[in-house]
Amino acid sequence: MLSEKQNNFILYWEKVRERESSFARKITGGLPVAIIFGLPIILSVLVVYLFFPDWYMKISNTTSGTFVVIVVAVILAILFFSFFRMHFKWEMNEQLYLELKQRRSHSKELEPDSNNL
Repeated sequence: MLSEKQNNFILYWEKVRERESSFARKITGGLPVAIIFGLPIILSVLVVYLFFPDWYMKISNTTSGTFVVIVVAVILAILFFSFFRMHFKWEMNEQLYLELKQRRSHSKELEPDSNNL
């Protein structure tokens, strides 16, 4: 027998599982957390590049074009993290859904039939 919370999850996941499985939904759903991790990196590099350009060139021994490469790499890392975070979350919900459906069908098989009594 499943609890009320488990039954509610099954109903919820049946409604949203197709919508949650799309690529765009995974990217947009994971962006807030991914930006929290990527934004400080971009901001720190940007502050050093804009306010201390001589120090940046001395310390890093690089040209000014590498700043663009760093920003592009961090943006790609943000997109990567956001997609795979939400894909992992979707997979965990899908696995729980399938386990609960199997448990529900198994418990229905084991229930004594009231018509036979």
